Amino acid sequence: MFRATLWLTLATIAGLALGFGREWLLVDAWGAGARTDAFLVGMFLPEAIRMTLAAGLLSSAALPLYQQLAGERRVGWLSAQVSSLVLLGLALAVLLAIAAPLWVRLIGPGLSASAQHDASASLTILAASVPLLLLHALAAAVAQAQERFLVAGLGSFLYNLPAVVLLLLQRGSTDEHRLAWAFVLGAVLMLASMLPLLWRSGWRPWRWQWQVQDIALLYRRLAPLLASAGASQGLVLLERICASFLGEGAITLVNLARKLVNLPLVALMSLNQVVLARMTRLADDPQARRAALQVGMLATAALTVPAAAGLIGAAPALVQLLLPAGMAQGPLPMLLAWFACVIVFGAWNALLARYAYAAGDTLLPMRCELLGSAVNALALLLVPMVTGMAGIAWAALAGILVTAVLFLHRYRLLGQQWVLRLPAVASIALLVSALLLYPSPGPWLQLGAASVHAALWLLVLGAWSVRQARRAA
Repeated sequence: MFRATLWLTLATIAGLALGFGREWLLVDAWGAGARTDAFLVGMFLPEAIRMTLAAGLLSSAALPLYQQLAGERRVGWLSAQVSSLVLLGLALAVLLAIAAPLWVRLIGPGLSASAQHDASASLTILAASVPLLLLHALAAAVAQAQERFLVAGLGSFLYNLPAVVLLLLQRGSTDEHRLAWAFVLGAVLMLASMLPLLWRSGWRPWRWQWQVQDIALLYRRLAPLLASAGASQGLVLLERICASFLGEGAITLVNLARKLVNLPLVALMSLNQVVLARMTRLADDPQARRAALQVGMLATAALTVPAAAGLIGAAPALVQLLLPAGMAQGPLPMLLAWFACVIVFGAWNALLARYAYAAGDTLLPMRCELLGSAVNALALLLVPMVTGMAGIAWAALAGILVTAVLFLHRYRLLGQQWVLRLPAVASIALLVSALLLYPSPGPWLQLGAASVHAALWLLVLGAWSVRQARRAA
């Protein structure tokens, strides 16, 4: 598990670094103002689709189905799914492009009329990437079934590469149209990298098959996942809507906070994919599958708790050192610190959902996540308008905690010792960072102390997860 996770991490780290680089270059080129807000609003739906697929939406449904087949049945299944996803992707692209002004008014109602016009033009171009993203996600599921994690992890790097090169070369002279087409080119590169794998798996572009039963079964498995993902992205949409009313540049700041929070967790997505593949192979052995879940939860804690503790303790220093001048004096450091708390519990929820996916159950995670999302949505409607941008992170944390409790209750894990210890350990690490390190003066002193604090927790939690993995083996 750990070796496969390491290889996939190495493949995705460059992509995540480029993803942060593109946000930095965008703010550096256009500033944290109305122009950047408009492009981010136009990019919201295509990026939401990409990130949802990258988080395993299609893989979670397709992987168990694909692994159950062999030989010609696999080839026929793959050809049928490619055919259906091509048509679905084209339909979604047309829907996004034709109704772009309506989507933009929904996502960024607080933007000015000129900013909404610019966002609509960007969305019309970016919609062309949707079919390519769907096909790449299906190919990634095939790659995971064959334990070819490395090739699947190159997607983010290839997607961001053209945009980063364009921003590096043209900086402030880059316009929205060229930047949008750069992201479409990135989607082309993503799919092109997977075509040799699909070819070796038996897919041929001239063979269109319509095995309605196979297509319908995949979509039935996808339906609960889509409901959960839709709720999750709906919450991000609510965040954007709230931010659009909190002043010019607020959307950009919320987006930057989320990007900074996700940057250290390069291995988390990789670990989830590896654990899902392992639990799927153990679907017929409940005890072994639960042991794999425990090891995965501990490994997730070893990744997220040190990262979150370090981010909280060094939030002001990171904003001052990594981002354009002047942003450290605004609300971004506090927003970053609160979002760091969210990633710890959110990461456990993602793994708990995959525990059910591995056994083919997509309904239970949907119910738990929808209830948590309802709490998050209610809090978003009430809290940020009173507390400001920090309330967006507080609302997310409330929803994630409710979801976690529901998962643990349904899996009958609340009484397990390791389940009780994990939140306690995480809370201690985060509180020490917030109370002692966040207020410390001087960016370099703060960064050094936060790094030492995070490293200590990495050693402690890493040793705990390795010991448990050896026992499970």
